[in-house]
Amino acid sequence: MSISIFNTIGCGAVGRSRTLTLLAFVVAGLFSSCKKDETDAKTYEVFLPSNFPAPEYDLSQNPVTKEGFELGRKLFYDPIMSRDSTIACADCHISFSAFSHPDHAVSHGIDGLLGKRNALPVQNLIWQSSYFWDGGVGQMDFIPLNAITNPVEMDEDPAHVVAKLNANANYRGLFKAAFAGQDTVTGPHMLQALAQFMAMLVSANSRYDHHVRNEPGGNMSAQELTGLQVFQEKCATCHATDLFTDRQYRNNGILNSFTIDHGRNEVSTLPEDVGKFRVPSLRNVALTAPYMHNGKFKTLEAVLEHYASGVKDSPTLDPLLKQNGQLGIPLTAGDKEALLAFLKTLTDQDFARDVRFQK
Repeated sequence: MSISIFNTIGCGAVGRSRTLTLLAFVVAGLFSSCKKDETDAKTYEVFLPSNFPAPEYDLSQNPVTKEGFELGRKLFYDPIMSRDSTIACADCHISFSAFSHPDHAVSHGIDGLLGKRNALPVQNLIWQSSYFWDGGVGQMDFIPLNAITNPVEMDEDPAHVVAKLNANANYRGLFKAAFAGQDTVTGPHMLQALAQFMAMLVSANSRYDHHVRNEPGGNMSAQELTGLQVFQEKCATCHATDLFTDRQYRNNGILNSFTIDHGRNEVSTLPEDVGKFRVPSLRNVALTAPYMHNGKFKTLEAVLEHYASGVKDSPTLDPLLKQNGQLGIPLTAGDKEALLAFLKTLTDQDFARDVRFQK
């Protein structure tokens, strides 16, 4: 039998007053609950900036949920993913540096071993269709497998990771909540949860973004605007669109000997790909030193000096860096200063400090 809240209060003047008060309280509670639900939904909604192209990743195939995102975040920060439970994804991808590995030329892995490449920032991944410096992974969901199986990073068998997660009652409960009540942890669900976390790592709230979207906080100085103009004239072919990458692989003249790392060639096996590496995004570039695939340069000043006077010739050097018999990109001292000022407008502190993405 249902009992109306009104039946418990009475019908007199005092009763009517109490009824109205209680009704207002109930309505306010329902409204507050609705507002909280709306806030929660927005918290786990992937940000698709108006100045970005359409994503490459199909979010409908793995929609982000609160439970899935939070599970993915927990896995990202948990060293259980490595052979001896000492290395987590977050050890080489640190939130305050746009999920890069600051001050480390190359990644540091299990047993103190070193990788051979600099750890790329983890940001705006849903706008890519291939990953890592050489494009060796073609689907965002599979990114974690690269680190898990790499002998100098996590050195683990993915099947053993799943076994460890299944042996953990807390993880079984989290996977059950995230994936339709399934009691057993599976490899695909592990990767889907991590992908949901990575899909949310969207950086597009820099001062530059506010400027191009005509939003408050988008004021740029005369020097920064000059830097933008220099950038568009001399850098934007490779660092294209507001993603600041053409998502291609190029030889930018870092080395003229490729005995250590053949880059894209190690995936494609094509001779013309020797020495080519992904064109990285410049978003948050002021936070992600050191630079280049081998972490060769510690500062942005050194990067600009490389392009101005340090480019080395080789058979696969990008044609854009070898024009009219000249190597590199002609840059005056004023050009460099303006470019540095502009590049710093690409820093997105909202992203770097977002508590949703922290442990």
